[in-house]
Amino acid sequence: MSDLYDVLVIGAGPAGYTAALYASRGNLKVLCLEGWQPGGQLTTTTVIENFPGFRDGKDGKELMKEMRDQAARFGTDYITANVSKVDFSARPFKVWVGDAVYQGRSVIIATGAKSRMLGLESEARLFSKGVSTCATCDGFFFKNKVVALLGGGDSAMEEAGFMTKYASKVYLIHRRSEFRASKIMQDRVKDNEKIEILTNKTVEEILGESVVSGIRLKDTQTGALSTLELQGVFLAIGHIPSTQLFEAVIEMDADQYILHKNHTMTNIEGVFAAGDCVDHRYRQAITAAADGCRAAMDAEKWLEAQA
Repeated sequence: MSDLYDVLVIGAGPAGYTAALYASRGNLKVLCLEGWQPGGQLTTTTVIENFPGFRDGKDGKELMKEMRDQAARFGTDYITANVSKVDFSARPFKVWVGDAVYQGRSVIIATGAKSRMLGLESEARLFSKGVSTCATCDGFFFKNKVVALLGGGDSAMEEAGFMTKYASKVYLIHRRSEFRASKIMQDRVKDNEKIEILTNKTVEEILGESVVSGIRLKDTQTGALSTLELQGVFLAIGHIPSTQLFEAVIEMDADQYILHKNHTMTNIEGVFAAGDCVDHRYRQAITAAADGCRAAMDAEKWLEAQA
């Protein structure tokens, strides 16, 4: 059995590292179980231009490394491996990495979420080279370019409208004839002259060698193939919260996002949650970091009350 930590942080994106920083600066003994991809989704982003404090933008990997090092400076310990099992039925809480078990007086879950992807080889190869899952993050780089935005919900409609601030033309592509989005959001898109709606279409291939040059579409009704020349592909087909580890343990909504019961505390007293595993609305690095701060402060106050 390992030493007893005041706080176990599970996850290591902006939420996890910020939680570790604040908890460590609060003179708490902190272990961050950061998984096999330290830094999370931001490590796949080449330039982040909307994180405050970096006027000229910041490489995603560099930003996450600086957050990690900052928390380490105040004493955070790290395990770079995935958590395999948890036991929150009694205190101290227990978290396993393989056969090793770690104990914590409190836990902060910051496991994030993953964007739904198409599953194409070309999509993975051209990610951050014209393929993006965040219009808010990357829209600026597509000034006066033609882009496609995939999806049929409110988020897709909102991002299509957002992209018209930059792109010269936006194709909104949906695999069905009907949209899930609210009528008001659909009307806004239909009234926008820079948006062309293509329904009953799926993306068969993203074209390009080093950067996106187009897409190959398949008509879902006729099977006919067509090609569009464009420079960007934005995916807005949903997110999957990384919360499978906590099923039947932590209360979640219908989409498997963790629910807050008391500020950032979950249904289990002493277990807190922060970042994209909770937030299905904003999903920004800055909001995740803010969540991590809140969770750490809540954990610190809760621990003081237990003394």
